[in-house]
Amino acid sequence: MIFDKLINYLKLDKQEFIFQFNSHPNYPSALAFSDTLNFMGVKNDAYELDKEYWDELPEEFIAIVDNSFSLVKKAGNSYSVYSEKANTLNKEDLHKKSTDFVLLFEKTENAESKAAVNLKPILYAVFAIVLMYSFLSQTIYEALFNVLSLAGVYISLELFNQKFGNTSSVIGSICGDTTASQASNSCDKIIKQDKTSILGLKFADFSLIYFTGLVVLGLFLPATAYIVKGFTFVSVLAIGYSLYIQAFVEKTFCRVCLLIISILVGQLVVSTLLFENLSFGIGTLLLTAILWIIIFSAVLYVNNLLSYKETLQKSNAKNLRFKRNYELFKSQLVDNEKIEFKDNETFSLGNKDAKLHISIVSNPYCGFCKDAHKIMEDLLAKYPEQLSAQLRFNYFPEKANEKYTKLISDFTNIYHNKPEKEFLKTVEDWFETKDESKISVKSAATEGSENLNPIIEMSKDNTDAGLTFTPVFIINGHQFPDKYDREDIWFFIDELIEDEDF
Repeated sequence: MIFDKLINYLKLDKQEFIFQFNSHPNYPSALAFSDTLNFMGVKNDAYELDKEYWDELPEEFIAIVDNSFSLVKKAGNSYSVYSEKANTLNKEDLHKKSTDFVLLFEKTENAESKAAVNLKPILYAVFAIVLMYSFLSQTIYEALFNVLSLAGVYISLELFNQKFGNTSSVIGSICGDTTASQASNSCDKIIKQDKTSILGLKFADFSLIYFTGLVVLGLFLPATAYIVKGFTFVSVLAIGYSLYIQAFVEKTFCRVCLLIISILVGQLVVSTLLFENLSFGIGTLLLTAILWIIIFSAVLYVNNLLSYKETLQKSNAKNLRFKRNYELFKSQLVDNEKIEFKDNETFSLGNKDAKLHISIVSNPYCGFCKDAHKIMEDLLAKYPEQLSAQLRFNYFPEKANEKYTKLISDFTNIYHNKPEKEFLKTVEDWFETKDESKISVKSAATEGSENLNPIIEMSKDNTDAGLTFTPVFIINGHQFPDKYDREDIWFFIDELIEDEDF
């Protein structure tokens, strides 16, 4: 799907992207798609553009082709289109199958990438250890059997991950992620629509349990040869069931299923013809039963855990659509009585002529103020022309100690005598280190050299407005609603900037 191609291309976190897209109040519209890209740090602009002008578009853009968001790449006189499947169209077919919607995007280094912990290196290391042990300590036939078991584990793991929304390039290549859509649809039809369910586990999940068990048993060959051979005989039932479902029920063949069947048949042949029938004791049989119980329980636990997580994510996404509704947020925002500050100039930042103004009431020694300042700094960095801001520190000389007075004086000196970026960096460094001496070095000001009356008057202004607790966000004179987290401002900032009535 488009998410896979585009997210891999832009190096974004797929699960985060899909979650943000699904939780957008306008899901699944083009606006939701565009806003999600913006939220993830990918600049983009959407247009309704007549086809006659499409030749002027860049080499890569997003369009709605066959009612699906698609990544379009120019390739000479043709176009490569990536959505549900990869396809190649000429210009006439592309124009015929597309709407006038186009979205131009720009890859940036700041695009968010919150990739989860990658466990594949650990998996590959385990595979390598098993292979080294097999070829160094066992016969070639036993090693071959273990190789087949590892191949089965790998494919089964890919199927298991794909069940929970993770993309598998391996499964895609096996099933045929090409214009020959029948192959891809066959895999979907057999795997995704599997009606088997035992304690929530599908037929493909038992493949993972089976091959994992054989990998462990295979390490103890030839002592476990008799037991392994018994399991390969039992696998004939699974082979027959799978072929029956494909041939007579669904009436289509799944390539990845046939590959797993080939592995099972290969193991059956190797174990039957080449393994010796060694005797085994009750202890071996008991340990084998415990092994299968442990593997079954582990797969069942992970399956239930991921299923529960997926359910929570879907529920949370639906709830967030309601919470991220701009009109609802705006009604909560303007419901707070508007505050008129007398001084909007002290510690003023950003574009002074911007229509959207954010004030942050804070205290340098407030532990919770660090994150609030970080949000404001990031907003100013992303919207330098569309946003103005003001730092409103609460400072009362009769209550402040010498260190606080010196710190405010240093902030004032740096604000008046150095670039805005350096002032913001100084405030950021302060909340990171809380080291007055470092700020004093940056200021290089003599004690008592700054006029702090504007800060004192601004603090009285804050108190008169009832803003004694910190931190507080004020947007165009309205206090940020208590029902929202401060981080939620990122969901509404674009609409706040564009809202001519606010």
